[in-house]
Amino acid sequence: MNTLEKLYRELKDKYGKPREQWSLWCKRPKTAPEKEAVLLGAILTQRTNWKNVNLAMENLRRARADSLGGIYRLGPARLAPQIRPVGFFKTKALYLYLLAEFVLKKYGGLEKMEIRPIQELRSRFLELKGIGPETADSILLYGLGKPVFVIDEYTRRLVKARNLANDLSYEFLQQLFTKNLKKDFRLYQDFHALIVINGKNKE
Repeated sequence: MNTLEKLYRELKDKYGKPREQWSLWCKRPKTAPEKEAVLLGAILTQRTNWKNVNLAMENLRRARADSLGGIYRLGPARLAPQIRPVGFFKTKALYLYLLAEFVLKKYGGLEKMEIRPIQELRSRFLELKGIGPETADSILLYGLGKPVFVIDEYTRRLVKARNLANDLSYEFLQQLFTKNLKKDFRLYQDFHALIVINGKNKE
């Protein structure tokens, strides 16, 4: 058992199965609406907390816009007031609309998108306004069940605290985790969620 495998075991023993907001993101398998909720959440959660994301998602549910199709039909202008709780709501409304348009128009929905290669999807997500590596990989891992390890600030802090690497760049850390762990999206989902839970508990 290598160092990262031991770290996963340690966090799993400490916190158990990821719960609360992670109960959806780490659910396996997910229904089509649940997958779409993860995609929306990946945008909404940027620079805010889960409490605000839940408020925005509840507004979207009431407006019947808590799906890619609903987002696309509503459009950015009418979408913005619904997601006000997450902040930067006009900007995020545009990001959500562009994401919905991309999935629906380019691929004809998530079902057809899911079968495409990881690198194709990742490169195309990164071309979208408002989607960087962390958001793209969150969508791939939690929304589409692809074995891509997500790197965020909590991961960097933990790696630094445990002296696991000097290079804290996204690419290096992603390779560090994927090279030292079994290539399994279920493991990646739970491990990343536990890292975030651990990081929040230390704040």
